[in-house]
Amino acid sequence: MFSYSPTQEHPITTAKAWLLALLCAVWLSTGLVGHGPWHSDDAYSFGLIYHILQSGDWLVPTLADKPYMDKPPLFYMTAALFAKLFSPLLELHDGARLASGFYTALTLLFIGLSGRELFGRGSGWTAAIILIGCLGMLVRSHELITDLALLTGCAMMIYGYTLSMRRILLAGMLIGNGIGIGFMAKGFIAPTLFVLISAALLLFRSWRMRPLLSSLGIALLFALPWLTVWPFLLYQRSPELFMEWLWTLNIGRWLDYIQGGDYAEALYYIEILPWFAWPALPLAAWAVWEARQRALHEAEFQLLLVSFFVMLLTLSAVPNIKEVFALPLLLPLALLATAALPTLRRGAANALDWFGIMTFGFVAILMWWGWAGLLQDNHAKITRWLKDYQPGFEPVFHATTFWVAVAFTVLWVLLVWRVGRSMRRAVLNWAGGVTLLWVLAMTLWLPWLDNGKNYNGMVASLKQAMPIHHGCIASLGVGDNQRAMLQYLGNITTHTQIQLNCDLLLVHGERAAKLVEGQTTWVKLWEGNRKGVKSKPFRLYQRIEPIAQKSAIQQL
Repeated sequence: MFSYSPTQEHPITTAKAWLLALLCAVWLSTGLVGHGPWHSDDAYSFGLIYHILQSGDWLVPTLADKPYMDKPPLFYMTAALFAKLFSPLLELHDGARLASGFYTALTLLFIGLSGRELFGRGSGWTAAIILIGCLGMLVRSHELITDLALLTGCAMMIYGYTLSMRRILLAGMLIGNGIGIGFMAKGFIAPTLFVLISAALLLFRSWRMRPLLSSLGIALLFALPWLTVWPFLLYQRSPELFMEWLWTLNIGRWLDYIQGGDYAEALYYIEILPWFAWPALPLAAWAVWEARQRALHEAEFQLLLVSFFVMLLTLSAVPNIKEVFALPLLLPLALLATAALPTLRRGAANALDWFGIMTFGFVAILMWWGWAGLLQDNHAKITRWLKDYQPGFEPVFHATTFWVAVAFTVLWVLLVWRVGRSMRRAVLNWAGGVTLLWVLAMTLWLPWLDNGKNYNGMVASLKQAMPIHHGCIASLGVGDNQRAMLQYLGNITTHTQIQLNCDLLLVHGERAAKLVEGQTTWVKLWEGNRKGVKSKPFRLYQRIEPIAQKSAIQQL
């Protein structure tokens, strides 16, 4: 079916394939373990995972005492399984984060298989290397986020489409399970993408054929259990929670967003793609430009262009637009970039290659220099800035991480020096440079980064200040991330509603604190925050006298 036949690169030998697999493995595994849940989606997601580990209830995603019904629980269930499987070898949060590596590894596998199916042998490795080189993948692929399972589902769907004309049953299985995994990770995005991509492909003569229709029918059969079992069980448990998930937090929210007409961020993904999808975006643009005379007539370009624009329009039309939601856009871009390499001008390839080598080499030197300055306390301006940014951080030399960083720096130099001349060299060196900086960040700089991102010190201080005997703890202005970490690190459950029988109140932020301090009912016991964070402190109050009616605080 696919007719794309550019000039072929040198074949990838078995030895080269093992080296590329090693590069992907290093990029993927670095940073998954060795630090606590950070102040971001990491903490929020782990709170939901921790509830499954503690209660065994996977049906209703719950953080502390409150159900969170915006997403189905597949990713949280997978992470809880990994955490339990690798405990006590790993801390629970480290074990849970292996689920992120699991889904990302599957994504790399399916994007590689798609590249090989579309553009021939050797192109699969190229597609995977381009994807790990995308800047938007680096940090997000190592966090506890449900978007990684959605990404896997989308990668499976794309691979299924590439097989749909010659392996109908396998294609249908892949597309259907991809829909299901995406649905159980993020809700209705994956089914919507399936409907729109399939409808758009059927507009082209090369796709409007019986094998594709058969594959789509099989896909619906395989997707059906994914789309029905959890919603049915949820409805059996609680019709109210089912309606909250289905309507309030999904369909109803989307309709309100569409009817509201506030599309100020509709172009957000177009604005961030130049850095988020670098270097895939310029390479993909070149592939389309080079094939402009035939792009709309060749099946592989039709599939990838349709996938990209359907994803872009669909993701831009949902509320709560965030950078992390753009991850699926990287899949068709990475595959289009794969098509660009054999036709790329040698001068452009060399320019990209040298730009990557110089950029990553310069940043690596800065990272080594900054780390040495912190360790020796050389009083340089950048050292003072780094210490001011993380107050209370005391650098300590760790021999193991030091030698790991040295080893990977030397390996990167050897990679740059020994990689043979080819169009593939530029993206390989780019992916190697990204991996080097990530390794340095997760070895030399991990203690510095972890110092201001974890809640260990704050929760320990709060726990020490709490009375030995106390009732429930109410909260005001405390976010989901903080409530999750209070539960995990200190076994402190905070209630989001002010209750008359709670004798402790945890407050976050100045505005909420002013409301509390204006009352004679509470006395402050403690004040603190994460290291390095001076604004919006947390404060713990104790009730000193009973009240018979709701205060101003309770009415918020």
